[in-house]
Amino acid sequence: MRCIIIDDEPLALELLADNLQQVPRLQLVASCRSAAQAMEVLRTEAVDLIFCDIQMPGITGLQFIKSLAQKPMVIFITAHHEFALDGFELDVVDYLLKPVPLERFLKACNKALHLYDMHNKPAAAAPERNRDHLFVYADYNLVRINHGEITYIEGLKDYVKLHRTGVAKPLLSRITIKALEEQLPADQFFRTHKSYIVNLGYVQSVRKGRIKLNDVEVPYTDNYRDVISRMTGKVF
Repeated sequence: MRCIIIDDEPLALELLADNLQQVPRLQLVASCRSAAQAMEVLRTEAVDLIFCDIQMPGITGLQFIKSLAQKPMVIFITAHHEFALDGFELDVVDYLLKPVPLERFLKACNKALHLYDMHNKPAAAAPERNRDHLFVYADYNLVRINHGEITYIEGLKDYVKLHRTGVAKPLLSRITIKALEEQLPADQFFRTHKSYIVNLGYVQSVRKGRIKLNDVEVPYTDNYRDVISRMTGKVF
């Protein structure tokens, strides 16, 4: 994490800089003697964490932090305990009282690092859709179904019927049609009704309210008219 330290006392700045060297993941970007200097740094540097004194001539640490439109994380370090409530109302990471023991300083840094990691944790990757098949539970078995086998899918509340080419009896599986739709390739399967998904490869014709798939017709509703246009490439 990239950090700046702000304190009007040179000795305090030096001590902070020394303590920061004890934390490998913290990088000191700048040491500032005033809020004005810190503002100049923030205009040109990306900063993740500010260590800030409160009682400083001119603009106080509280006033400075309140003035920031986009606030990095903040740890106040001050000799004045009476500002603690004001500090926490600004949602700061921690509030340290001088002189700060190294152990207490490291604890505050670890808290900031944990918050930083939580905020920047990469989103879990969405499960990759299988290119040519899926697995569903049916008759107490996990059954592999090739995409190309499916002519259409019929939703029945918490169940679906998978109708397959060359198979007279549909496969019944306990899964919602929405959950199953998310596992299917969007360029091959189209939701044409709240209870139906069709495989484009088996569509023979489309007329008002009906889609013909081989020897069966399934409905579509006006709510899915745009889907029909995407499916056929024609305004319908």
